[in-house]
Amino acid sequence: MRNFLLTIPLLLLTLMGCVTEPKINLTPLEIQSIQTRDYDKGKDIVFPSVMSVLQDLGYSIKAADIVTGLITAESTAESNQAMKIWLGITQVTQTNADVFIEEIQSKTKVRINFVNVVKESSGWGQEDRVDKQILEPAPYRNAFEKIESAIFVRSGS
Repeated sequence: MRNFLLTIPLLLLTLMGCVTEPKINLTPLEIQSIQTRDYDKGKDIVFPSVMSVLQDLGYSIKAADIVTGLITAESTAESNQAMKIWLGITQVTQTNADVFIEEIQSKTKVRINFVNVVKESSGWGQEDRVDKQILEPAPYRNAFEKIESAIFVRSGS
């Protein structure tokens, strides 16, 4: 019976390792088209609009500089309690957002990159981290729709 109980965590780890996500093959130009939008307003309106939308989406701003146009933010962390209880492994998932905002002639370009970060650590001091760029269009579309609304409100038109 004792041997059987010891094999359960090993079986769970093996099954978790077998789960694979579908590979998304996009060209750099396709990725850029998902992650980028142009606006007819100046950086002085677009930059704070992006910051407020990130906060509305639950991100904490870690760094922001209007001169360089860079914003880094991270979502709240979620811990996998089942893994912690059953396997003694702590797994924390979080999403990071990197934003670059630049003025090009009369337009302001915004590029957002969302990255899903999974950190694991065990009681034996082992640590692992997996970063995966989010390439599905839906999160970007959602963020840009909210940014457009925020720009509209800030600019009064």
